[in-house]
Amino acid sequence: MIHRMLRYPAGWEWHVVQQARYEPLDQQPLPSRKSAARGEGSPALKRTKQKPSMSEAQSQAEEHIADLKREFPECAIWLDECQGRRTNHIYVDDQPTIGPLLCGTLMIQVTEDHSDVQSFHFWLSSSRLITMHEDMRVPLRLQSGTHALKYDECGIAPEAFFIMISVLLETFHIGLDGFERRLGELERTMRRRNQTGLLDVIFERRYDLLHWSHLFIPIRELYGAAKESFTEELEEKEAFIRLNHKLERIETLLKHYALEIDTLISMDDAISSFRGNDIMKTLTIFTVLFLPATIAGTLMGSNFDKLPFRDHPWGFAAMIAGIAAITIGIYIWLWKKGWTGDLLNKKSGPLLMPEPDSQESRSHRHGKRKKSPKSRQPEAPIESSNTLALRSRKNRV
Repeated sequence: MIHRMLRYPAGWEWHVVQQARYEPLDQQPLPSRKSAARGEGSPALKRTKQKPSMSEAQSQAEEHIADLKREFPECAIWLDECQGRRTNHIYVDDQPTIGPLLCGTLMIQVTEDHSDVQSFHFWLSSSRLITMHEDMRVPLRLQSGTHALKYDECGIAPEAFFIMISVLLETFHIGLDGFERRLGELERTMRRRNQTGLLDVIFERRYDLLHWSHLFIPIRELYGAAKESFTEELEEKEAFIRLNHKLERIETLLKHYALEIDTLISMDDAISSFRGNDIMKTLTIFTVLFLPATIAGTLMGSNFDKLPFRDHPWGFAAMIAGIAAITIGIYIWLWKKGWTGDLLNKKSGPLLMPEPDSQESRSHRHGKRKKSPKSRQPEAPIESSNTLALRSRKNRV
C-alpha cells in the first residue's frame, strides 16, 4: 500500500492511498529456460525475487490500514467498511470536532469498456480529503494535465473533490457520444429496412443506456449529499456550479436517449402489428377466394354413386368454369366493399407527390401556360366594319 500526502496553499490536504495488488503463487509466471540455465530459477534466488504470498500481502495491507487508523482515528470506521467494497455507498455525518463529513464509495467507469468499473473510496471534510484506489489509473487521471493547477486555487477540500468528480465524468461524455453514434446507426438501419433482428439491437442499446444511468444515479446522489453537508461552503464555488451544469446536461441526454429508444420500440411494435394484420388479412382473403374450389373438391371426392355431371364429357370443364366464375364474383364483391385494400391490387409509385416549387410549374398544374416575351407574337389589329366594306368593293372591281 502506497500513501502519499499532498498539501495545498489554502491549508487543506489530499491523502492518496493506493492499495497494492498481489498475485497468488500459482498465478505467478514460471522462469524461462534461459533464466533457468543462468541459475535465475534456483530456489535461493526465487525466494529473494518472488512476490509475497497472499497471506503476506494481507498482513502488509492490515499493517498499513492500522497505520492509517493511528494517523487518522476519525477515519477508522470508514477504513474498515470500504475494504473490498464493490458497490456504491454514500454516507453523511457531522462530528463536533471535525464538522460535516461526506464519505463512501463510488463505482466509476475508467474506459469505454463497460466491464472496466473501479471503486473510488473517499473521505471528505472541510480541510482533508482521503481517497483510496485499487487501480493506479484513477489517481493518475486526477493529477494529470491542468487539474493539478486547479487544486492549488481551491480554498477548501470539497471544492477540489468536485473538480475530481468532474474529471471522472469525462468518461460519461465519451461513452454517451459513442452511444449516440450507435443509436443513430440503428435509426438509419430501421428507416432503410426494418427486420425482425432489429428488436434485439434496440434492447441492446436500451441495456447500454441502463448501464450509464446506473452509474449516473450515485453521482447525482453524491451531489445532493454534498449540498446537505457543505451548504454554505459550496454554494458559490465555481467547481460546484460547473458540476451542477454538467450533471444537468448528462441527465438531459439520458432522458432524451431513453425517449428515442422508447420511440423506436413503439415503432417496431406498431410495424410488427401492421405486418401481422396484413398477413392475417391476406390469408383470410385467399381462404375466401379458394373456398368454392375447396367445397367443390370436397363434394366431388365424396363416396356417392350418383353425382351430377359425373359421367358427362363436359362435367369437369363446367365445374371448373363455375368455380372460376364464383371466385371472380367473390373477388369483385370484396373489391367493391373495399376489404382487399392494397393487398391484392397494390399500386406502385409514391403516395405523396412532391409539390412544385417554381411559378411556371404551378401554372402548368392549373392549365395556364405563360409565354416568354421572346416567343410572344404581335397581335393583329382589329379592323372596323367600314374598312372591311371598302376592301370588299376593291376586290369586286
